[in-house]
Amino acid sequence: MRKIYAGLAWIIAGGVVVQAAAIAFAFGGVLNRVSNGDVVDKALLESGGAGGTGELGFWIHGIVGGGVIPLLAVALLVGSFFVRVRGAKLWAAITLGLVALQVTLGFSITDMPYLGLIHGANALAIVVAAVIAALRIRGERISRTPAEEATSDAVAA
Repeated sequence: MRKIYAGLAWIIAGGVVVQAAAIAFAFGGVLNRVSNGDVVDKALLESGGAGGTGELGFWIHGIVGGGVIPLLAVALLVGSFFVRVRGAKLWAAITLGLVALQVTLGFSITDMPYLGLIHGANALAIVVAAVIAALRIRGERISRTPAEEATSDAVAA
């Protein structure tokens, strides 16, 4: 279970990196379109037919950020209850809280664009929290209850 917990935490951190790459790709495509004389307006975006370079970046950003990472963060918190490492539950909860904030900010950006500043900074906080959660497993001995310790001693004898 410890490996699953650490793996989930590393995947969350990696997912944020994918998020950053996807949105950079998407906006690079938008800037490319505009520099070629095209107009990117509400009608084009709502038609779903932008079809330009980078449009896939918006889809990746939406799916990974709106679905995959939140599900992984919930799984990390659930998994933390089965991992006996000091701080596992705390860092999983912090990660989930930051992910919930991130999703909320992401859906609120269209109404308040300045929230994008917090959205970007919070992404870095998610990476840090997920990496700390993953690293908590490394070097930490499995804590056992006295009954488990007695059982393992009896089995070893």
